[in-house]
Amino acid sequence: MRALETALRAGAGAVSFLTRFPVGGRLELGVEDVARGAVLFPLVGAGLGALVGLVVVGLDARLSALLAAALAVALEVALTGAIHLDALADSADGLGAGSRERALEIMREPTIGAFGATVLLLDLVVKTAALAVVAAGPRAILAVAAAYALGRTAPLALGWALPYARRECGSGAILTGGAGAVSRAVGVGLGVGLAFAALGLRGLALVAAAALGAAVVGLVARQRLGGVTGDVLGAAAELATTLALVAAAASR
Repeated sequence: MRALETALRAGAGAVSFLTRFPVGGRLELGVEDVARGAVLFPLVGAGLGALVGLVVVGLDARLSALLAAALAVALEVALTGAIHLDALADSADGLGAGSRERALEIMREPTIGAFGATVLLLDLVVKTAALAVVAAGPRAILAVAAAYALGRTAPLALGWALPYARRECGSGAILTGGAGAVSRAVGVGLGVGLAFAALGLRGLALVAAAALGAAVVGLVARQRLGGVTGDVLGAAAELATTLALVAAAASR
């Protein structure tokens, strides 16, 4: 029973960390539950992607592909609370600052600057357009699920590879450091495995695109901050998802 409760808490921790589904209930989840549940991030991403894919494919026959894709993205925003979009905008503003200290300060601010707003808009446009193309291709729902699984794999890879950049602990610290490194490595393997299981060799294009997005964010963060923050990890998840969708559209 103890092992089952731990597993349930880990699953609930993963879902609550990545979405706005009210799964906590009476469990009173803590950071240790999220840390244990990190290995399940790709599965949560796949589930979210499957819902987005069902919407875009289901509405594609009745609406224009672009409108169906826009509504599917709106569903994602509602289900996630736009946490990764917010992280992308904050990271875009912060990583362009003149110093490490100023970058970290900007990423704490609730406002969005011109650069962050521009990057956010471009991301949404590209994601929506890619979804519209994927919806018309083969295995559309599986392709979207794979892209979202890989997007939620990206923070595990960066947290595994880079240290936490802030002195004080934040949400991103859960995914960094030596503790739980094996779990994060397994999670990365799970995300890649899901992509290949869903799409076969076509999944290689999605894996490469998601890896490129995560690598770009990670390299810039390492150079500018010396590591990652919660915003950086969220930005990596968002960019990896969008690029994986672009790869799915290009390889259909």
